[in-house]
Amino acid sequence: MSRRKKNKVEVEEKADIDLTPMLDVVFIMLIFFIVTASFVKEVGIGVNIPPENDNPPPPDAPQNILVEVSATDEIWMEGRRVDVRAVRANIERLSAENPKASVIIKADGKASAEKYIAIADAAREANVYNVSLAPDIKKR
Repeated sequence: MSRRKKNKVEVEEKADIDLTPMLDVVFIMLIFFIVTASFVKEVGIGVNIPPENDNPPPPDAPQNILVEVSATDEIWMEGRRVDVRAVRANIERLSAENPKASVIIKADGKASAEKYIAIADAAREANVYNVSLAPDIKKR
């Protein structure tokens, strides 16, 4: 009878599952996926904001058309809020009053680039090709 008990004990000890080969396969697969993964860099528009200039403009300088974009993507012209579809008409009107005027877009740092592009496109459609991006002086 004692012989049977020994056999049962030996059988129970041999019943363990060795997980080492499975872990080896998992780590090899992990290394394979890391090496073969392709990292895509998102394409964006590089905007270089000019440094702050303390010099006042000359007195005979033409008045510029100022378009402001807030952090919430609201567009402001002449102290009033303007829809993006009305920007072209406003630029055409102001350009007719002062043909040498250029468009200056004063965009908040949190404003989306799409608004800047839409305003620049509207200025080009209104035949104003001198478009500049002004830095936000308040945040400096």
